[in-house]
Parts: sequence; structure tokens; C-alpha cells
Amino acid sequence: MQGVVLKDLTKKFGETVAVKDVTLEVQEREFMVLVGPSGCGKTTVLRLIAGLEMPTEGQIHIADRVVNDLSPRDRDVAMVFQNYALYPHMNVYDNMAFGLRNRRVPKKEIDRRVAEASRMLGLDGLMRRRPRELSGGQRQRVALARAIVREPKVFLMDEPLSNLDAKLRVQTRAELTRLHRRLNVITIYVTHDQSEAMTMGDRIAVLKDGLLQQVGTPLEVYNEPANLFVAGFVGSPPMNFINVRVGQENGAPVLENQSVRLTLPQGRGEALSGYLGKEVIAGIRPEDIHDRDLPGFDKPEGSPLRATVDVVEVLGANSLLYLKAGQETLLATVPSESQARVGASVEMVVDGSRCHVFDKETERAIL
Repeated sequence: MQGVVLKDLTKKFGETVAVKDVTLEVQEREFMVLVGPSGCGKTTVLRLIAGLEMPTEGQIHIADRVVNDLSPRDRDVAMVFQNYALYPHMNVYDNMAFGLRNRRVPKKEIDRRVAEASRMLGLDGLMRRRPRELSGGQRQRVALARAIVREPKVFLMDEPLSNLDAKLRVQTRAELTRLHRRLNVITIYVTHDQSEAMTMGDRIAVLKDGLLQQVGTPLEVYNEPANLFVAGFVGSPPMNFINVRVGQENGAPVLENQSVRLTLPQGRGEALSGYLGKEVIAGIRPEDIHDRDLPGFDKPEGSPLRATVDVVEVLGANSLLYLKAGQETLLATVPSESQARVGASVEMVVDGSRCHVFDKETERAIL
């Protein structure tokens, strides 16, 4: 397989296990995003692939070749760092050409590659400037161009957009996606921002405490989270979690506690048959709680939920409602046409067909 394969990869720093038994296949031309909270091991995985760290256990394959013992320069990878890592005393052209000169690439070939990358990233008018004369977005494009001229088998990107402002981050995110389509090179991208992961990745790999939690397309991970952590981490606003007990009514499963009662479609009862009378954790995404009083309400039938509005955050087209239902606090995303106001009692509807259920002890997904 002409890709990147990690087999049982483990990295320890003294007694601290930063990465544990990570097995992952990144396919040819794929844009793979490693996502997770700070300290989860995602940057360590990237540095292991680059050769900047040596694995304690396991193997790293790049293009069907085990590279554990190869130096970074012999792995045919190019890395883009969070802090850009440009040489401050060199202009843009020299920053882009530096690595090629070290590899004794002929000058004509250096000029060709630099000119091509410059056109691709809109740097033509900046070639004689030094990094201090560039904006943050321009510096990031220079760092990307320096990686592109290498023409590597693999691009490694370590949170390259984290130093940009919100508007420029969205713009550069789209530029990176277009760039990947044009170059068709394996890209492994590290971020803690799940919005970046969802919008950029062909697939995403979610890590926590050095352990790989789930790998799949963004929609697979969003719609079918493997466990409680993935469900809470992927999605904004985050999923609501409620401790409930499993019951049954007219053949349909019921999840309830003193404050909430959710009826699920009958077709979902089989997975919960072994949990009757037991406590589980119900997960409800904010967009699956609907305002019944919204003009033109036509959402599917679901479980009624009487609640009091505690806070309203207007986000533009949508509003985020903080609801108090008995002892439970829930988030609901509704169109801003909603008439829900702070302190008002509202009738909401929970779409039971979209409800997730997790085992309370293992935290693994049941539904």
C-alpha cells in the first residue's frame, strides 16, 4: 500500500505514555486529520512519523517501507509547524529555496519549483520580503510553499492555522483544501479544533490520552460516535448527556429520570433489550431538540419536553437556548425566529430517532 501505516505505535517519555498502541492506515492521496484535546498525543504521532521522535514500540511504514531507523531527511516528508519556523534573516525566496539548496538541487530546478509554489499560493509580489515584513497569513503561506517545493510523499501539518485570526483561519482552511486536491499528496493534519477536522478531513482520527478512539469520515464520527468522549468532543455546541433508566412502553424503549422522559422508535429497542431496568447515558445533540411553537413547525414527532429558558445566545440565523428541565440543563439550537425568551416556559420536542445511548460503565456506544 502506497500510504502511511502505523502499527502498534507507542511512545514513552520516561514513565509517561504519550502514545499507546496506535494503529492507523492513511491511504494514498488522503487528507487525514488527527484531532483531540491538548495533551492527547496527536503532535507526538506527527513527530514520530516525521522522525523527530523515535518510537518506543511499533512500526512506521511510508510507501511500503519501514522508516523507524531513517533520519527525517530520508523519509521524504515535509512538515509545516504551528509557529511557521521561518528563517528571519532570509527573504521569502531564500526561505523557500533553503531546503532544496541543502539537497544540492540544480538552481534551474529550484527556480522552477519556487516559482510554481509562489504562483499557487499568491506569493509572487513578496519574494524579496523578510518574515518580519509579512502578515501572519502571508508567513503561513510561505511555510506551506517551503513544504510544497520539496515535492514530498507526505505533508505533515501541526496546527498550522492556530496563530491566525478567525476570518483568516476560515479563508486559509479553504485554501489548504483546494491545495490538497491540486497536489494529491498524503496530508496528515493535526488540530484541536473539531470544526477544522470536520470541514477539512477525508477521514478524522480522534485521540484521547494517547489512545486512538475512533477513525472514520467526519459524518460517520459525528452521526455514529464510538463512545462518550467522541460524542462530546465532536460537534459544536456539544452533545447533551443525561443519566436515565431504560424502560419499555407498548414495545418501544423509554429512557427516563425524574426530569426527562424520552420515547425511542420501536426499531431501536433490540439494542437496549439487555439494559431494561438499568441506568445508561442518553446523548442528545442540540439540533435534535426542536421548538414546537416555532412558526411552521414541521419536525418529526418526538418526546415532549417542558422546560424553562435560562439563557438565549443569538448566533445569527440560529439561537442557542440554555434550558432547565427539572434537574437537567440542556442546550438546544433553534432558528432565531423562535419566540423563546429568558424566563419563559417552552414546549420542546426531542427527536428520539436521533438519540444516542451509552453504557454507563464502559462509556461505549449502545445506540
